[in-house]
Amino acid sequence: MTARTDLNHDGGLERLLAPLNPEQREVATTLLGPVRVLAGAGTGKTTAITHRIAYGIESGVYDPKSVMALTFTQRAAAELRARLRALGAPSVSARTFHSVALAQLRYFWPQVFGGRMPSLIESKMSPLREAAVAEGLNLDPASARDLASAIEWRKVRNLSIDDYALVERPTPGSLSLDQVLALMRRYENIKLERRVMDFDDVLLATLGIMVNEPTIASQVHAIYRVFVVDEFQDVSPVQKQLLDAWLGKRRDVCVVGDAAQTIYSFAGASARYLIDFDQEFPGAAHVEMVRNYRSTQPIVQAANAIMRGREGAVTLTSDVAGPNPTVNEFESDDDEAGWIAATIAQELARGSAADTIAVLTRLTSQLAPIEAALGAAGVPYHLRKAPPYFARPEVAKAMLLLNAQAARPGAGPAKPFLHEVVDVLHELGYTPRPPEQPGAKREEWEALAAILRMAEEMPPETTLTDFVLELSARRTDQAAPTLRAVTVSTIHTAKGLEWDSVYLPGVADGLLPISYAKDADSIMEERRLFYVAVTRARKNLTMTWSSSGGGARKRSRSPFLADLSNVR
Repeated sequence: MTARTDLNHDGGLERLLAPLNPEQREVATTLLGPVRVLAGAGTGKTTAITHRIAYGIESGVYDPKSVMALTFTQRAAAELRARLRALGAPSVSARTFHSVALAQLRYFWPQVFGGRMPSLIESKMSPLREAAVAEGLNLDPASARDLASAIEWRKVRNLSIDDYALVERPTPGSLSLDQVLALMRRYENIKLERRVMDFDDVLLATLGIMVNEPTIASQVHAIYRVFVVDEFQDVSPVQKQLLDAWLGKRRDVCVVGDAAQTIYSFAGASARYLIDFDQEFPGAAHVEMVRNYRSTQPIVQAANAIMRGREGAVTLTSDVAGPNPTVNEFESDDDEAGWIAATIAQELARGSAADTIAVLTRLTSQLAPIEAALGAAGVPYHLRKAPPYFARPEVAKAMLLLNAQAARPGAGPAKPFLHEVVDVLHELGYTPRPPEQPGAKREEWEALAAILRMAEEMPPETTLTDFVLELSARRTDQAAPTLRAVTVSTIHTAKGLEWDSVYLPGVADGLLPISYAKDADSIMEERRLFYVAVTRARKNLTMTWSSSGGGARKRSRSPFLADLSNVR
């Protein structure tokens, strides 16, 4: 049975509830027992769950150190932490499944096995190549990548190698099933010999400890008593099993998700856990959030049309007027990319900010012509697939030099803080004017310019030491600054983000849905991917497709467009 706190109008509590709509308030005040929140795209789910946690702490129902907020990406976890800090709940743990599991594994490994836990490998490629040599097989790069994906597929479903042998699944490249199984076994033996683990092993090993070591499980249960899981439609079988182990026999778990945004089935994600939550937890509270605060009514209408009547999808509402989405046809991919680049250049000339515009594609291979066209049109852009901001070499060098400058003997207020930052950036090649040509140099300039903008936004009394600490905190939270450039990204990578204007090239049969989507489940996944792409747009949605991709076979427009009655 769920428990809902009284709406105490004490100043602190009312401060937390005042900005919320009725559905968000219900989420925020239903603090105990199982809760399922179906939150459609752009409905303010992060606001709801962070206010729920802060309200639970402020009302005395939660000990902040007993709450665990879980999500799936470092960026989403950083956003949760930033929101919770702003609401006065800085000590709440908001992390990814993997980061929680890794921390627990490092802490408990000596107790269970003795010594330090094995090192983590960044890639499966090296031990897989070694395994292939040991098995006398020639493993080409494409087959090696497919085999690595097969290993991940097996592990996120918590299947043994013997279990995998019983699954009907295409084998990588020209490998037979027996060869795949032999390579998998050899791969695991090599890791044991080297005392290393891969990324997937972290969840499995932590789950094993939680299930097989009752004393350790009881320690975890004593610490974390309340769980909030964001993006619950993305949970994989092994993540769900680990959540169950962390939860134990308790029922204080709030899950938030949108079945229409399940686009990682290939990685083991399943919306069934979200859809069937009330069967697992009879009597669970249920809240549907449908008020879309992101997009105009025509974009919301298009999104609803894409998912209408599909299981688990909520019908969104919006009161904001705006232009209808558009579809344009072109003869070739180059014509399509050129038109998109020219249209974006016109947007920028009219005063739109580059960072409010995105071009999203179904496949990574579609990015190259878009990049080339934007570059030729002089449009600044950045790739979402590029290294994270704080991992960029020029950013790391800038932080190192700024730290050294702040720590040097005799450092003081002789020179204004901002001048010191500019001096360091100039040392790295920064100039007041950006390079005229797009490309790597322009991207480096944009990254350094973002540091200067952050410095300019600091309070007047800021010192260089203060700024270095601010940058370090941002790096820890992965709170990257906004780059003043058009975003170019795949749809998968863009999930969770939003822009004023979104361009979707390649809305053609064979690209969206992708050509290898043959059965009903895979075509449904493509439909959800289209929904995610559409709901990234706030004000303007422009879809395009070309009838020829350079081959002899002609394309036709995506069958998904037939559902969109309001498209021009």
